[in-house]
Amino acid sequence: MELSKLTSPKLISTKLKLRSKQEAIEYLVNQLADEGKLRSEHEFLKTVYERESLSPTGFEGGLAIPHGKSKAVKEAAFAVATIETPLTDWESIDPANRVELVILLAIPDEEAGSTHLALLSEFVTRLSDETYKERLLNAASSEELYSLLDVVDAPLETREIEDTGKVVLAVTACPAGIAHTYMAAEALVKAGKELGIKVFVEKQGANGIEDRHTSRRLQSADAVIFANDVAVKDESRFAHLPKVKTSVATPLRNAKGLLEQAVEKAEKSPKRAYEEQSATDDAQDDQEHKPFKTEIKDSILTGISYIIPVIVAGGMTLAAAVLISQIFNLQDVYAEEGSWLWLLRQLGGGLLGQLMVPILAAYMAYSIADKPALGPGFAAGVAANLIGSGFLGGMLGGFLAGFFLKFLKKKIQPKGTFAGFISFWVYPVVGTLVVGSIMLFLIGEPLAWINNGLINWLGSLSGTNALILGAILGAMVSFDLGGPVNKAAYTFCIGAMASGNFIPYATFASVKMVSAFAVTGATIIGKKYFSKQEQEIGKQTWLLGLAGITEGAIPFMINDPIRVIPSLVAGSAVTGAIVAYFDLGLNVPGAGIFSLALLKGQPILLAAGIWFGAALIGAVISMFLLIVTRKSKLSKEENLAA
Repeated sequence: MELSKLTSPKLISTKLKLRSKQEAIEYLVNQLADEGKLRSEHEFLKTVYERESLSPTGFEGGLAIPHGKSKAVKEAAFAVATIETPLTDWESIDPANRVELVILLAIPDEEAGSTHLALLSEFVTRLSDETYKERLLNAASSEELYSLLDVVDAPLETREIEDTGKVVLAVTACPAGIAHTYMAAEALVKAGKELGIKVFVEKQGANGIEDRHTSRRLQSADAVIFANDVAVKDESRFAHLPKVKTSVATPLRNAKGLLEQAVEKAEKSPKRAYEEQSATDDAQDDQEHKPFKTEIKDSILTGISYIIPVIVAGGMTLAAAVLISQIFNLQDVYAEEGSWLWLLRQLGGGLLGQLMVPILAAYMAYSIADKPALGPGFAAGVAANLIGSGFLGGMLGGFLAGFFLKFLKKKIQPKGTFAGFISFWVYPVVGTLVVGSIMLFLIGEPLAWINNGLINWLGSLSGTNALILGAILGAMVSFDLGGPVNKAAYTFCIGAMASGNFIPYATFASVKMVSAFAVTGATIIGKKYFSKQEQEIGKQTWLLGLAGITEGAIPFMINDPIRVIPSLVAGSAVTGAIVAYFDLGLNVPGAGIFSLALLKGQPILLAAGIWFGAALIGAVISMFLLIVTRKSKLSKEENLAA
């Protein structure tokens, strides 16, 4: 890359007597404006300061590279200044950095991901050579410095480093998702080559995850480095590896030190066995090669996993408001607009009624097409709320946003001059307009009609129909204990609740205790039929059941699905049928055992007795079947052994 093509002697100043970072930035911005590189000096200056607020642009060894991407820039350019008295007020990666060489980059918006990154990388690479940097600092005039910009010494031959056999993974992520993310990645890879360590870097930037670590890498790696200033996506993938955590800027000044630290950690605390979370091969790690059914399933599970904390937080907040009003006879305060209890009620209700569907849609879309789909996904969820289509509309909107953005990313890739414009404008804006319009004007009415019809049907259920519905919901809850069937039942119940039908969630909440209680009972009463490990798990599952958590029974299901699944499903179906038959309702999700005080449809003591008694009846049935089927299994194994 020829740096001299992007500047001129008039944009270069040497030995300036500047007293502060602000003076230096404003001087160089003024130089760019005088040379006709800017449409608006004020707007570009504002952009530079906004970038300064995100993370340090000072490096080490006297260097600072402030930069701004703006529509106020006519063409990519940079201005340079050397400072006679080094500046001490420039926020830098190295706290002791005293800035004496400032390079200000001015980048048009549409070149944010191309020229911007290439120019930054080129400067960082060249200025890592102390000889090159010293030549620029010692230049006596602007013409001399300009002539030295592209004078690069031939790299010295380095001896071949013996491969240590170590593999270190890394994840880099910065707030803007462009410059430091990629520069840190390059620094780590370069240092790895010099140390004989294989380094693979996953960049979590503006366009989502790039170079995602595959199952094979995760399995073969010895350690992982997180160089991030924002949250790492899917961090649980690296749970088995020794970790080094640092800022995204650290690899730029000490990449070798980080790799040595990672290797040292790996030697002192070796990695644990890698357990694959979902994908079974490299093809499934790659979003582009996922089977369609897998993509649909993962999308639904991702969306629901993100709304669960919102539902629990909203539900418990709402439960607190309801319980306080009932215990302390504050129903009037609860109903008075603007009162503290009313505000608490609105907070919980807002989380459930306003945020749940947009979050569901956004993260379903995110699962399919990564970060660019978040904006259109949220728009789809908001549209679903506007047209009253409830969770059904939210789910459909999530699919629509995800697959449309996936299509858009294939057809319009963020490369070349318009990379930044595509990532930050085309994807979110076009996606939102298209998906939002389809939701509002094409899909909205039919979905709202279907949703309302479903709710009306649920509201009319009683007697035999209620028994069937309750039994079906109960069976679904315990079929896969937190898997897709269970989550489908959960989503249905929450959607019904949001539309005013509270019976399904009362059924769901009671059934959630069945599997946990059954496992505890089976491992106590039928202790001799279960292993020590199973007995230990059984001691804890009843507590999880009281909190409404079904996953405690999963180890039993994995070990013996053919017998455990039917056993749990049978008891759960009975529980569901009983609760639904008595028309018990519950309008506060996530309250666990505290739901006893919030039930509707019968006098409170009678409702509590039926609701909890149904769970115990179902648990006894499932417990009996678990013991009988386990005894039968052991008998068959003994006969075969004989």
